[in-house]
Amino acid sequence: MARLSEKIGYGLGDWASSMFWKIFSYYLPFFYSNIFGLTLKDAALLLLVTKIYDAVTDPMMGVIADRTRTRWGRYRPWLLWMALPFAVIGVLTFTTPMASYSGKLVWAYATYLAMMTAYTAINVPYGAMLGVVTVDSREKTVFSSYRMFFAYAGSFVAVAMFEPLVNLTGGGSSGWQRAMIVVGAIVMVLFWGCFALTHEHVKPAAERENGSVGRDLLHLATNGPWWILFAAAIGVLIFNSIRGGAAAYFFKDFVDGAPLMSNVVFTAGLFLAVGEIANMLGVVLAVPLSAKFGKKRTYIGAIAVTAILGAAFFFVPATVTGYWTMLALQIVISVAAGVTFPLLWSMYADVADHSELRHGRASTGLIFSSSSMAQKFGGALGSALILWLLAAFGYDTAGGATQSAEAITGVRLLMSWIPAAGSVIAAVAMMFYPLNEARISLIEKELKARR
Repeated sequence: MARLSEKIGYGLGDWASSMFWKIFSYYLPFFYSNIFGLTLKDAALLLLVTKIYDAVTDPMMGVIADRTRTRWGRYRPWLLWMALPFAVIGVLTFTTPMASYSGKLVWAYATYLAMMTAYTAINVPYGAMLGVVTVDSREKTVFSSYRMFFAYAGSFVAVAMFEPLVNLTGGGSSGWQRAMIVVGAIVMVLFWGCFALTHEHVKPAAERENGSVGRDLLHLATNGPWWILFAAAIGVLIFNSIRGGAAAYFFKDFVDGAPLMSNVVFTAGLFLAVGEIANMLGVVLAVPLSAKFGKKRTYIGAIAVTAILGAAFFFVPATVTGYWTMLALQIVISVAAGVTFPLLWSMYADVADHSELRHGRASTGLIFSSSSMAQKFGGALGSALILWLLAAFGYDTAGGATQSAEAITGVRLLMSWIPAAGSVIAAVAMMFYPLNEARISLIEKELKARR
């Protein structure tokens, strides 16, 4: 049985990671188009290219992590090594240089590609640690729940503090940069805390036999449960990245732009922060619900709620009463979404055990990294779709611009029907997932005998 300090320590890693992830997911499209000065089309292409690059480098990092050998383990030392570069590059990404449009575009590509490289180098090993902190599947769900609870806590802190911090530090491009300096310092310390408090307890067969990269990739390609989780992860990230990334536009141009809302201040940051608190409640519920109904059924039920209520968001008017309705929907949607993430990561750990039993090698880093790749594909597609669709609907990025009715409709669709489609994809994919509780229990017993 793992100590409480280890579970808390493991959670600190995703607190750190999620602070950057949420700021980049929710605010970077708006920053590039409205602060940095890129056109919507250039910003969309930038986000798509860099996140696809980020996604395809994940398996490479997984292979590297699986073959890392230090006195601290295979995955854990990367938290120590990459914390400082991760923080510094994050600040540079939100720095606006004094340059021509072409120079700024080059800077944006260079810094964001560097940011995605650093994110991969620290986050892939961190995720793979779930496969080696304990041998017990149920305890993996507990570790995953700690991870996601702290992730949503970090997300809440990030979205609650970021807009006020930007304004407090002077606003404009300099305010965005200074706010990221503060966030980067916090993130660095949290990653070092995660390193100090955690340990790698499991030594899979892969530790005793290097094997070939080609064989590991072949095993992954023939791992049916992994492909199902891959599809589900893409759907979920489409839902989250589109809905979260569209919030700044939605509040600026639909909610705050409505005549009846002119004397009421409801910011995107407040709305998103409430969602992060609700996510934390969902994480707490994940363990008892999955114990009662099983991981698969709990996941399908929760993601179906996000699809149905997400679509209903389109019909809520921009009035004071409508806003409270939006907030209520946000709470329920976020609770349901919070249930899904610890289950998803716990199922990835089960898939790694399934692979070890079947092939004699866990390839934990590769499985977790390729799973992270799926999420980044979903995030890349979601972020790019936001900007492409805004451009298609005629959204005007000029300061103080009044948006057309068509542009407002586009913003509303990006907060409702379009992300709901991602949840439907995830729910349908998960219906085919074969690793039920009985099968997982059998895998654990057989692996225990082997180890």
